[in-house]
Amino acid sequence: MAATKTGTAKKKAPTKDPKGGLTAAGRAEFKKKTGAILKPGVKGTPKTPEEMKRKGPFLRRHFANLRGPLQDENGEPTRLALQAQAWGEKVPKTEADAKKLADKGAKLLEQYHAAQEKDGGAAKKPAAKKAPAKKKSEAKS
Repeated sequence: MAATKTGTAKKKAPTKDPKGGLTAAGRAEFKKKTGAILKPGVKGTPKTPEEMKRKGPFLRRHFANLRGPLQDENGEPTRLALQAQAWGEKVPKTEADAKKLADKGAKLLEQYHAAQEKDGGAAKKPAAKKAPAKKKSEAKS
């Protein structure tokens, strides 16, 4: 007799969040395919320069020059519009709403650059690694 598999097939985790953006599984799949590391969107008001640096360009890139419609033929928001929700913003319904988001992104970039100038233009650098300590036997030689 031939043996048959009696297990259930594993369901693949959804990669696209229905509310917009990618799920953790989607970011992991993207990393596996391309090697790039994607971080989840900055929700709410950015508090650090790093968050301003991420959210500002996102809003400018996606909403300054729209790459597609914001609503489908049924009046539902498209994935382009839902991206804003994934980043903690109101879903844009019109081009005027999208322009407001793009302007907000430009303002965040200005705040980021002002913060960098205030800090003397020094970007945060990772702490240098210390050289490993020599063992006592090596130090005596």
